[in-house]
Amino acid sequence: RHNAGYMVLARLAGDLLCGSPKRKFRGEVLEARIAGRNVMFLCPTTYMNNSGLSVVEAFRFYKLALSDILVVSDDVDLPVGRIRFRDSGGSGGQKGVRDIINRLGSERFSRLRVGVGRPPEGVDTADYVLSEFRSDEKAEIENSIQRAAQAVLCWVEFGADETGNRFNGGSRSGGGH
Repeated sequence: RHNAGYMVLARLAGDLLCGSPKRKFRGEVLEARIAGRNVMFLCPTTYMNNSGLSVVEAFRFYKLALSDILVVSDDVDLPVGRIRFRDSGGSGGQKGVRDIINRLGSERFSRLRVGVGRPPEGVDTADYVLSEFRSDEKAEIENSIQRAAQAVLCWVEFGADETGNRFNGGSRSGGGH
């Protein structure tokens, strides 16, 4: 569950035939061209609570604007099968996103959250997010990973407003996509 963001980037890397990742910026980096733009996928290899170290290194190296960043992460407050895009905002309790906000000094970057569901009664949230998806959740998580990958492509090509319009529908199908 905790690797939902990585799962989205792995899907994109496979779909775009990005090759093997390079070790840079305290993470694994893949580069691609999407809609005529150079895009870098960065999977931090720090502890999740220190994800901002990796993001800030790449941010500074490439002299990026905050609007150039899209963070893809898991979200326990969304049911399995749902995704949610926002062009800015708080961490939603996600410690990796909180660290990125703290280290960038801003909440003004896009984020795409992939629902992994709430832990069952009596199960610690930290233990839950480190667990595997149940067999009855596999089809839903695969579908949401595919939709999240499509949302990333939309964000690159059309921007935050269009991505929010297309992928923040109330249904699990992500607004028809």
